[in-house]
Amino acid sequence: MADSFDHALRGAIRARGLSLERLHVKLAERGIHVSMASLSNWQRGRCRPERSQSLRAVRALEEILDLAPYSLAALLGPRRPRGRWVRAVHGGLSYRDVCEVHSKVDRLLGQIHNPLDGQLRWVNCTETVSVGAKRDERSVRTQVVFQARTDGVDRHIAVYYCENDMLPDIRRTSYCRLGRVRAEGGVTAAELLFEHPLQRGDTYMVEYEFGYSDDGPEATFYQRWFRFPVHTYLLRVQFEPDALPTHFHRTWQPNVSTPSADVRELRLSGWHSVHMADLEVRPGVHGIRWEWD
Repeated sequence: MADSFDHALRGAIRARGLSLERLHVKLAERGIHVSMASLSNWQRGRCRPERSQSLRAVRALEEILDLAPYSLAALLGPRRPRGRWVRAVHGGLSYRDVCEVHSKVDRLLGQIHNPLDGQLRWVNCTETVSVGAKRDERSVRTQVVFQARTDGVDRHIAVYYCENDMLPDIRRTSYCRLGRVRAEGGVTAAELLFEHPLQRGDTYMVEYEFGYSDDGPEATFYQRWFRFPVHTYLLRVQFEPDALPTHFHRTWQPNVSTPSADVRELRLSGWHSVHMADLEVRPGVHGIRWEWD
């Protein structure tokens, strides 16, 4: 698939041998009215579909041009932000602030054409980390509830980092479609496409899981990078009954230039798990570390 919307559209039109006039008629037959000038500009890359009517036209073009569902729409970034909200989210951090591999992250996001930051407010993030009997990380399951800060937001890019340079599988996604995936040196960036573009104030939930089919990396901690504030965060680490650590600590870093600090000691439950939960979580690096015998 082409890496840009205009290239993909132009190639599909050429492959089908349809004129812009014929596309215009076929869209009109579906009750979708898009000007000839707009169709021409879309395929030339002079502008992109952003309004709801235009996004409907893109989905119809996928059918008309015999393309896979969402194959064109996936190449569109969210609607370009306008107005006051474009200003940086108060307290927001850059990837340079929260991770040591920010250059790799930036390259991968650039390959996916990462949308502008701050378009989604993090309402809730819940994560479950599973640690195997060999003291290795087996999987990380994440559920996030977002709220749109502007109209047209239609995706989130999940980033996972393994310090051992191992690359996990993306085992499943729920309530979203998996788009482009890029990986480099232990960093994986996965594009999660929403069912439909959001309107400002809409909430949306996604679930996804990174995991390992074979032995995973050695597990002694888990950290979540928060670049923007999040209303609630729950992190749970589940251990095998015959492979239990002896000590557990909640950790915190305001940024990667500051050493990680133990905030408090945590207690293992009778269900062989440990957790941390917080409200009004500020940006930074939040996590749990544990010690084996």
